[in-house]
Amino acid sequence: GHMNLIGDSLHNFLDGLIIAAAFTSNNGLGLVAVLAIALHEIPQEIGDFGVLLYSGWTRKKALLANFLVALTAVAGGLIGYWLSDIQQFSASLMPIAAGGFIYIAASDLLPEIRKETSFKKSLLLFIIFLIGVLMMNVIK
Repeated sequence: GHMNLIGDSLHNFLDGLIIAAAFTSNNGLGLVAVLAIALHEIPQEIGDFGVLLYSGWTRKKALLANFLVALTAVAGGLIGYWLSDIQQFSASLMPIAAGGFIYIAASDLLPEIRKETSFKKSLLLFIIFLIGVLMMNVIK
């Protein structure tokens, strides 16, 4: 349980940095970053909660620990905002963030989509993908 919390703290801190860097670059990009991070963070936090419960933590203790760990994203955001005056900070962090999301898509999402055998579900997933591409072009 403790190792999970340490890893999640670092992960959330980086999420905060990414959000700050995105907002300092462009408000639209910041909103996209918040949405993308929230969409992957919600199931991850539920999984982290399950890991803590499986490790023998009480629900109350696991919920409190998850909440406190989530605050590291706020710390990352504040530090990211402070570092945003350094022009190279945002310029170097955004490609790293993009690479992280591409990795998640390629390693976690695409294999799951490829397992889908229902035509209707495959079509729905493709439409959702197209909506995402359109949103990126509109915000750009």
